[in-house]
Amino acid sequence: MQSASDRHEYPAHWEADVVLRDGGTARIRPITVDDADRLVSFYEQVSDESKYYRFFAPYPRLSAKDVHRFTHHDFVDRVGLAATVGGEFIATVRYDRIGPEGMPASAPADEAEVAFLVQDAHQGRGVASALLEHIGAVARERGIRRFAAEVLPANVKMIKVFTDAGYTQKRSFEDGVVRLEFDLEPTDRSLAVQYAREQRAESRSVQRLLTPGSVAVVGVGRSPGGVGRSVLGNIRDYGFTGRLYAVNKAFPDGQKEFDGIPALRSVRDIDGPVDLAVVAVPAEQVPEVVAECGAHGVQGLVVLSAGYAESGPEGRDRQRELVRHARAYGMRIIGPNAFGIINTSPGVRLNASLAPEAPRPGRIGLFAQSGAIGIALLSRLHRRGAGVTGVTGVSTFVSSGNRADVSGNDVLQYWYDDPDTDVVLMYLESIGNPRKFTRLARRTAAAKPLVVVQGAGTAPQGHAVRATRLPHATVSALLRQAGVIRVDTITELVDTGLLLARQPLPTGPKVAILGNSESLGLLTYDACVAEGLRPSTPLDLTTAAAPEDFHAALARALADDSYDAVIVTAIPAVGEGSAGDAALAEALRSAAEQVPGKPVLVVHVELGGLAEALSAATSTAPQAASAPPAIRADHPFRALDRLRATPAPAEPPAAETRERLIPAYPAAERAVRALADAVQYAQWRREAAEPGKVPESIDAAIDEKGAAALIDGLLTRGQGLTLGSEETCELLGTYGIQVHRALPATTADAAVQAAATLGYPVALKATAPHLRHRADLGGVRLDLADEEQLRRAYAELTELFGPPDELRPVVQGMAPRGVDTVLRAVIDPAAGAVLSFGLAGAASQLLGDTAHRLIPVTDREAATLVRSIRTAPLLFGWRGSTPVDTPALEELLLRVSRLVDDHPEVVAVTLEPVVVAPRGLSVLGASVRLAPPPARDDLGPRTLPAY
Repeated sequence: MQSASDRHEYPAHWEADVVLRDGGTARIRPITVDDADRLVSFYEQVSDESKYYRFFAPYPRLSAKDVHRFTHHDFVDRVGLAATVGGEFIATVRYDRIGPEGMPASAPADEAEVAFLVQDAHQGRGVASALLEHIGAVARERGIRRFAAEVLPANVKMIKVFTDAGYTQKRSFEDGVVRLEFDLEPTDRSLAVQYAREQRAESRSVQRLLTPGSVAVVGVGRSPGGVGRSVLGNIRDYGFTGRLYAVNKAFPDGQKEFDGIPALRSVRDIDGPVDLAVVAVPAEQVPEVVAECGAHGVQGLVVLSAGYAESGPEGRDRQRELVRHARAYGMRIIGPNAFGIINTSPGVRLNASLAPEAPRPGRIGLFAQSGAIGIALLSRLHRRGAGVTGVTGVSTFVSSGNRADVSGNDVLQYWYDDPDTDVVLMYLESIGNPRKFTRLARRTAAAKPLVVVQGAGTAPQGHAVRATRLPHATVSALLRQAGVIRVDTITELVDTGLLLARQPLPTGPKVAILGNSESLGLLTYDACVAEGLRPSTPLDLTTAAAPEDFHAALARALADDSYDAVIVTAIPAVGEGSAGDAALAEALRSAAEQVPGKPVLVVHVELGGLAEALSAATSTAPQAASAPPAIRADHPFRALDRLRATPAPAEPPAAETRERLIPAYPAAERAVRALADAVQYAQWRREAAEPGKVPESIDAAIDEKGAAALIDGLLTRGQGLTLGSEETCELLGTYGIQVHRALPATTADAAVQAAATLGYPVALKATAPHLRHRADLGGVRLDLADEEQLRRAYAELTELFGPPDELRPVVQGMAPRGVDTVLRAVIDPAAGAVLSFGLAGAASQLLGDTAHRLIPVTDREAATLVRSIRTAPLLFGWRGSTPVDTPALEELLLRVSRLVDDHPEVVAVTLEPVVVAPRGLSVLGASVRLAPPPARDDLGPRTLPAY
């Protein structure tokens, strides 16, 4: 029902859903002529004081002229936006373009006056801050660079909105009014403020879902086994501390209880607030439930119902409508097609999930998009948390299903500052916004470990995922750069998570190995070498080792500064010296407590109960805490059960204490892989604490304004443009990147003339697409010392590959010998700008030996980029060769990074080959593509994903 404006069509792309400071949502959209009644109704609900602050005088009601003025906009010089909840206005903002004298003006005037009005009931929710971000983005789009606002001194809330925004501003006081002027260009501070507000709001929105004071389960069937009834029973049996309601419109009139829980036919019949509704009705009935919940003021929904985007196009449309409907009431959604949520906090004790077994309380945050994987993860943590590894449980668990609204990014915002979560484990089938996820992951990983299993790159049908041109391996590499511990299986996810949850981070890769089995020690040694660790020769305590021997050896290893971690290997002992149940566990634990700063892992071999364990593997249901894979009661390694001897609780126990626990693994390679992940993560943490910088020395050769002017001129020729050779050299030259000159050789005589211009010796190259950079096909002749050799080479090439118009031959002066490398930069719509590096040649291409970093890169990142490829030894004197000039290579990487970062219109750069010599380097080939840059939502106002 939006009407076109008098000058521009309705700008639908300005519409957005936002999360407010208290975790609720609101819709921001342009105000149109159809909003007259909404505007009047909104104004009537504003207090006289707020009206006075807006108009500087008593203004009890809007006149017809006011209503016309505030609803008729041209969407260029006059723009109004409204924040709405349930379709009604809760706040408005407006700008009017003005000229130098403060009078109404049109472009090219680039200043505008801005004013806000927020309903008193919604003040303090961050509505004005969100509106300022959006109106600022609209103004920049319309060529406005500066806002001016006049505010009464007593209106401290509005003054704070402007001053806290982080923009560069000026402040003056005249005629009893505070005048604020501020530039709209984003600054580092304004982006930091925006990200901080985003984190608080999104974290709070997830917190409201995970810590409800009251829950209604809608769709509780009367027959056993239904989804709704199962979830209701799980919430009740886990000991939820809040109020619980069972809702089913089929309940008979007069029914007051269901399984001992208050029963009602509709959410609207509940006497009192409802914070969370768990929806388990067929998809066609969900809209009615959402409307009832919205009208009752429910804060959030967990939608277990299936039949949405996972079922095809019709379901996708149903899912979009579900999100729009819920957000209109300010509610957030987990799901649809969700498995549920769990919060083990003693103050909440919420198990609103379909988990067959409730998890133990602990300090691991667990996120899974797949319900089946969620069951598997909870099952493994449940079994291993009560078995040989002690007790380690979950703080909170979220299974997002189709993640139509709440995603892994939102939950990551919550876990970032959640004091009850020390380690985050995530199973991601897709990443909807890789750029934002990478930013959040980097911040989270700097505070607590983040371990991720990423799907194979094909998103499930129910997931809305941005298109990316980057290979799956590249996205994984970028996640590692952001501090994410990237693992391949859910087994590794649990293995690594348990180590990080229980042990301190290692300070380096040096590993001591000790135990009562020489063979198991050697297996562990080989696994360490394979994972890049630096193990010592295993210390064999022999099979007759007593607990005292384990204690003494472990204490010595931990006290030795030569080691950063210790792996204890053990097999069931035989004979008189067999370790007792409690004695071995106490020996290891007491030794570890003497030096608490180093991680300790146990690799054990269990022989007893093997048949039972294999038969139990046929079931995917979590095993009872009191019945881990069977081990004889008198088995020596029942002692490891008592590294943290805690029986399975009959009811939700208190939160896990932060006692140090020793993780144990049934295979050496699993323990070593988890330790290697911890070593790499600890190294990343140390480097992240001292981030690199871009050296000022490269600025001297950079002409940013000259490059901008050149790009603007080139883009007048078309929207997407691959530059010619001369244009490429000119643009790269503005950033101090010199390309080795190449001259066309359309005939043999032209080749000779080009060589005379460049000077001998020269190279003759075919640049046809099928021969370019393919020296292995014979399309290149090097070290041609005179005219005779050049003419002979020219004749050979044309005879082998065809006439010159097909070969496109060029002549180029010889560069100093060195190592051929390739540098590329590309702007991906989803991940952002990415810089890649590798060696040139078929071997690197076949191996996929290319390293990647997000742009902009620092000097530290450039150095690690060069060293992170497997073939990097070729640059540093492999097998007695002369090392090449890697500092020059790192500087070139920094210059390419700066070019793409300063000018997002440069959407692709390729330098191939770059010959790195012992002194200096030569760029022998280059290509540049220009295009309007993809929209960057990380620089715009905060929004939720659109549906």
